[in-house]
Amino acid sequence: MAENGLGWREKVLNLESMNPCIKKVEYAVRGPIVTRAVQLEKELKEGAKKPFTEVIRANIGDAHAMGQKPITFLRQVCALCMYPELLNDPNFPKDAKEKACKLLEACGGHSIGAYSASPGIDCIRRHIADFIERRDGGIPSNPDNIFLSTGASDGIVTILKLLVSGEGRSCTGVAIPIPQYPLYSAALAELNAVQINYYLDEENCWALNVEELRRAVGEARRHCRPRALCIINPGNPTGQVQSRKCIEDVIHFAWEEQLFLLADEVYQDNIYAKGSQFHSFKKVLFEMGPKYSGTVELASFYSISKGFMGECGFRGGYMEVINMDPGVQQQLSKLVSVRLCPPVTGQIVLDAVVNRPEPGDPSYPQFKQEKQAVLDALAEKARLTEETLNRAPGFRCNPVQGAMYAFPRIQLPPRAVEAAKAQGKAPDMFFCLQLLEETGICVVPGSGFGQKEGTFHFRMTILPPLEKLKILLQKLTQFHAKFLREYS
Repeated sequence: MAENGLGWREKVLNLESMNPCIKKVEYAVRGPIVTRAVQLEKELKEGAKKPFTEVIRANIGDAHAMGQKPITFLRQVCALCMYPELLNDPNFPKDAKEKACKLLEACGGHSIGAYSASPGIDCIRRHIADFIERRDGGIPSNPDNIFLSTGASDGIVTILKLLVSGEGRSCTGVAIPIPQYPLYSAALAELNAVQINYYLDEENCWALNVEELRRAVGEARRHCRPRALCIINPGNPTGQVQSRKCIEDVIHFAWEEQLFLLADEVYQDNIYAKGSQFHSFKKVLFEMGPKYSGTVELASFYSISKGFMGECGFRGGYMEVINMDPGVQQQLSKLVSVRLCPPVTGQIVLDAVVNRPEPGDPSYPQFKQEKQAVLDALAEKARLTEETLNRAPGFRCNPVQGAMYAFPRIQLPPRAVEAAKAQGKAPDMFFCLQLLEETGICVVPGSGFGQKEGTFHFRMTILPPLEKLKILLQKLTQFHAKFLREYS
């Protein structure tokens, strides 16, 4: 029927007329499994009877949602900046007040409600440069090469925007690890770039093999122009920590193939396994000498959402660019200015992370204790997850050396695979949906991250409190045993 005498008109924006690249975007971490988990939570609140009393969301690395307590010093500094009247409160330590005063002085109108400079507040960029220099044993860091961002994701997408160009065989190709964090595949789909898959070696604790990189990039040259290589270290979803030798090999490969390196290092504080150590790509690059440190282009990324902080909601992060063409760096400055500035609250928390209390400061003992407690608990949960899953039939889980996730391989009987295909679902999605419906456990199928043909996995976070994690693992292994019996 026509309304007000007007005839029917087609929508200007519909599924046929919209940007076709957006329809290719997928993001498994917040996909259909999570949608169903939200529905189940609502049904439980409305009194529906389920085989479980709560939904355990092990699908995403959201530490505070899983019960992790905030680090006191970070929140004190943020609270003082948000509400400066608290500077008169004797309950706040002197060093937190001093830091808040300096940060407020750096803000327009002495208020964090003002816009900041587009790359971030200048003094925070200087503090980040100092932090990087300390981390890397004195290798210089230039604040002008540091850009604050709305979490690491914003920085990663910004660099990809600069890299992507061309059509057909000249279209930009970006090599990403498989399994990967779906931000990369989603961003490349949105930008209409070519995704080049290189497979991590599951049989060797998800190691990165340069020969596999060579294969992937060599094959890709037939249909696109490989221009960038992404590395996630420590790994998400796989939890591996790359050796220094591996990083050297990757840098040499990038130099040899003239590839721009993107080093996603947001989990650098999360190292658990004995013998594992975080090596930043920048540090290794400079220690390899001028042949590499003067030529290889690198962007590295950090975030307050992970580590011991887990401050996901503040959306704070930074990127440091090395050897970027000066003209391109000007274009990067222009690009970040379009969104005015990153959230100032996130910048404030980031500053408290990189310019943290030192021995002798009033806040140091509590800060040190809280930080270590978080990391010790994560190390214990990483060990428990690996050991529990490897004791259970039908699972195989590599050591969780770092980050916040396990990515176990699961055995799925042929009848289950056939049943999944009959429903038009990936077999591991079929498994994860049944797991959710019967136990309330929400994990993400491995097909959302990529995996070798014929293998099945899921990603689960190790963030739940220890007692809840024990319950989760018990329910998970019991469900899988039942699943195997039903479909054997």
